[in-house]
Amino acid sequence: MTTICTPADTERTVLYVANLPDPKLVAFLAASGWQAVHAKSTAIAERMIERGNIKVGLVQLPEDSTSQQLSALASCMCGVQTNWVAQIVPGQTKNELVSRFILDYCFDFVTQPWLNERLVFALGHAHGLSSLRQPRAAPEPSLGRHGMVGQCEAMQQLYRRIDKCSVTEAPVFIAGESGTGKELTARAIHERSPRAGRSFVAINCAAIPPSLLQAELFGHERGAFTGALQRKIGRIESAHEGTLFLDEIGDMPHECQAVLLRFLQEGTIERLGGNGPISVNVRVISATHVDLDRAVEDGRFRSDLYHRLCVLRLVEPPLRERGGDIKLLANYALSLYKQDGARKLRGLSSDAIVAMSNYTWPGNVRELINCVRRAVVMSEGRFITASDLGLPEADHGPAVTLAEIRSKAEKDAIERALLRHGYKLSDAAAELGISRATLYRLMHANRLHPEPGAARGANGGGADADDEAERQASSVA
Repeated sequence: MTTICTPADTERTVLYVANLPDPKLVAFLAASGWQAVHAKSTAIAERMIERGNIKVGLVQLPEDSTSQQLSALASCMCGVQTNWVAQIVPGQTKNELVSRFILDYCFDFVTQPWLNERLVFALGHAHGLSSLRQPRAAPEPSLGRHGMVGQCEAMQQLYRRIDKCSVTEAPVFIAGESGTGKELTARAIHERSPRAGRSFVAINCAAIPPSLLQAELFGHERGAFTGALQRKIGRIESAHEGTLFLDEIGDMPHECQAVLLRFLQEGTIERLGGNGPISVNVRVISATHVDLDRAVEDGRFRSDLYHRLCVLRLVEPPLRERGGDIKLLANYALSLYKQDGARKLRGLSSDAIVAMSNYTWPGNVRELINCVRRAVVMSEGRFITASDLGLPEADHGPAVTLAEIRSKAEKDAIERALLRHGYKLSDAAAELGISRATLYRLMHANRLHPEPGAARGANGGGADADDEAERQASSVA
């Protein structure tokens, strides 16, 4: 094998990230034409990368690498300008976390022993291609069904209900928060119905001023009002033999609700300024983010119109309840808009995925897509990070064991029961479904006192006498 560089070659810089630098490795690199700049932490490494043109990095992966350690390393390794070579020990690639990390963030890896031409070759190759290497494109995600993205159980249930609604002419009402994809669901029903070859006409009832909504829905004749210079066909009439989608129906003004109800009952409309009814055959699908049941109770929505519209009811699941679909949707959005960025992106960093999973997404799918699209443009690395998305970074604090979680839950449950029953052990034990002796032992184990801060009676009677009996029972047990 030909040596890539010799001491006579121009010296190149490699950023060496390790808790404790290996003096022999540093000397070997120097003899091979490399100046090793040591960074003992990821924070220091990030600052060095920001300050200088670091083309190559050498990172020593901990032998027992945890997800927290690798995530911290990833934060300084996602920049597009630096190619990274990982140092590992034999067998370390059998760790799925390590192998995935190397695949996602490293140009190459070398296995111990490191002081050989394999390391020199890897560093030289990484340096030579640092400005030429084409990053791997984000993978194309698999879709769900009906042209919709989603594979969680809630979406599978929605797909099944879409299929059932498609074979009937009954009105469909779609409930769901803003941004969940209610119009996509309405289109999916239309495209699988016998009316698929006809028009799908959508109107947002909240986006049109109340004074114009009736004319928009039913149309008008020439001269019907000031500015009506010619006849206009309304949305309902233009959907004849097709599907009419009334979005945000919960925001429809009360005066328009009565006219819409008459159309649903009679199947006819009359244009403003017209002199006769017009028969219209449409399938009606409506949707809103408003709680229509509450709106009916409050008198903001007519109950008779509600029952006309809500024959079949579908509910769009909010994004926060869709689990793994968040990552699926983010990758889908990335595949749509990745060409908008100045750099070619490899995908989403692990921190970004965790941050997205922890976020509540009040704007649902619409917010997520806009968030990813913005990150594509603003990102400066090979991977979209939580910071690029504008989301809080994942908390990499100490891991909590299952035993610790159980212990805390047990202590909290006992404390709440004691507080509810004024520290009467018999009543608290009955609520918890355990004996008084068991409760006392658990209180002792969790360092809970029978009556914290309470003054005891002068004669030691009442509950205190019961406590003493429990102490004796506990000591016998």
